[in-house]
Amino acid sequence: MKAAVLHEVGGVPRFEEFPDPVPAEGEVVIEVLAAAVENVDKAVAAGKHYASGKYLATMPMIPVFDGIGRLPDGTVVGFGNVRSPYGALAEKTVVPEGAYAPIPDGIDPAVATVMASAITALTMKTAAGLQPGETVLVQGATGVAGRLAIQVARLLGAGRIVATGRDDTQLAELRADATINTAVSDEALQKAFDEAGAYDVVIDFLWGRPTEILLRALTPDTFAFGTPTRIVQVGEVAGSDLVVPADALRTSGVELYGAGRNLSPESMGEAYQQVVDWTRAGELTFAIDRVPLSEIESAWQRGSSRGRRLVVQP
Repeated sequence: MKAAVLHEVGGVPRFEEFPDPVPAEGEVVIEVLAAAVENVDKAVAAGKHYASGKYLATMPMIPVFDGIGRLPDGTVVGFGNVRSPYGALAEKTVVPEGAYAPIPDGIDPAVATVMASAITALTMKTAAGLQPGETVLVQGATGVAGRLAIQVARLLGAGRIVATGRDDTQLAELRADATINTAVSDEALQKAFDEAGAYDVVIDFLWGRPTEILLRALTPDTFAFGTPTRIVQVGEVAGSDLVVPADALRTSGVELYGAGRNLSPESMGEAYQQVVDWTRAGELTFAIDRVPLSEIESAWQRGSSRGRRLVVQP
């Protein structure tokens, strides 16, 4: 079969022949229809992710660990938990029986690969309890997940949306009520956060420096009661660590939540169905760069996607 084959840690996958997967007992071979390439996939391939050791133990290997495919009986499914060295960037892959779920009718397989990012955006409701009319701050809004978060906030009835990013041109493309460029001095960024007003919910794809400065901005300089702000930690594009001053929590009313708060099989199912309904109705749209598997080498090395997800299709 044809596949994107990685020969060394930190290398670039090459389009070439690879042996077809042979299922062991309790496994099934899936015909791959589409697979999204995300930052985490590149981090694993570069040996910079905690899961790298597991997936890079056998070389050569095929990157990306979930996608959309077709079972032998024709059912279209979303799959995960691929058996190394077989990944999703191939014509076929192999997974354990049951490591897949049907994709609803009427959903484009390429779109289905990106729907998880919209489900993540729904943590502004599941984790932080967003209510209609509240103000949402999207930290890291120019990426794929951030742009989807803006759409989701609108669909959930947010009264005002503030978006942050490092590129004024991309910020101007967003459907936000106000934008903040984080590529400024600490003092200027704190002032921008202050001037943009109070925030009820923050969905944070950045962490690191921008969120540390946000916490400073949310800390009152008087004995007045602070406006409660619920921050949902989702990503760490700007850094995995930050300093949280005691008074940022003690006096500001800030509440920090992980994206997994309140998640359960039931709430995940409800979130998934909501995203499906919005997608079918055309209310939620996905920016996708569709690339054939044969072009994986150049696509893998591509720079900024301007908020578009790379989706590879055999």
